[in-house]
Amino acid sequence: MEQRRMGELEVSEVGLGCNNFGTRIDQERTDEVFAACLDTGINFFDTADVYGSGASEEMLGYAMKGHRDQIIIATKFGLRDMDPGLTGGSAEWVRRSVDRSLRRLDTDWIDLFQLHTPDDEVPERETLEALHELVVAGKVREIGCSNYDADRLDSAADVAKRDLLTPYRTVQNRYSLLHREPEAEIFDVCNEHSIAFLPFFPLESGLLTGKVGVKGPRPGTRLAEWPQDRLDLFIDERKLLIVSKLIEWLRHRDRTLLELAFSWLLMRPEIPSIIAGATSADQVFANSLASGWQLNAVELAEVDDILSNS
Repeated sequence: MEQRRMGELEVSEVGLGCNNFGTRIDQERTDEVFAACLDTGINFFDTADVYGSGASEEMLGYAMKGHRDQIIIATKFGLRDMDPGLTGGSAEWVRRSVDRSLRRLDTDWIDLFQLHTPDDEVPERETLEALHELVVAGKVREIGCSNYDADRLDSAADVAKRDLLTPYRTVQNRYSLLHREPEAEIFDVCNEHSIAFLPFFPLESGLLTGKVGVKGPRPGTRLAEWPQDRLDLFIDERKLLIVSKLIEWLRHRDRTLLELAFSWLLMRPEIPSIIAGATSADQVFANSLASGWQLNAVELAEVDDILSNS
């Protein structure tokens, strides 16, 4: 497993999204998934305080005992207001959140602490000052944000530079073969301010695994459990057409849709790692093998043609 630079951190180019811990899988399965990650060279684990209402952090903390120095832990805070009078980006909420996450993870430090969603009620400077304090105190090594648009990310970078605060080193947004919105503006901001981009939903919640046909998700898959209104956010006729064309294109190259989804993302220099979930060791092994394809210029052009003209 290759590693890439992310701020001062070295992360595996495939990471593990831990949103299944404490929701779809129990501690025993979590331990199996974690062990498979170590076996395949995956060292980057991304969780959040709201995953499983804190259970994801707790189960990751239990699984990683004895291995803390081998791994990079990222967690997120601020998605929901949990105390009256406080919003997710407020200084007091930042301080409370880090201590609670440290306790649940049973660790002395968090490698990457990320604001889960923008907070329109709090000045960016207040959030950045509070996060800077955590870095100075040694509780956090790097800070990041999620679901920021280009203008907000650019503004936050300017505030940090002006006030000599620790800047956001990462931004975590949706990006995939089927969702290319970040290409319009945010990658330019990332390059200007040396901010790494972490894509979530790299497989569009399973659509880019071939598990969804014209009749809908296969029975037994996670997508099959979703209500229709949520499915509509990921699945439409155009996306299904693109997937079918990509599968046909891959047939002549002895490659899988999973390999294309991961390797295409990793062609972007802004992306150090792909965060992908797993509920079994087999899924971890499959994910770890999917990142080694270096698409050439002709292949990239052909894929872009399918994506742009379908």
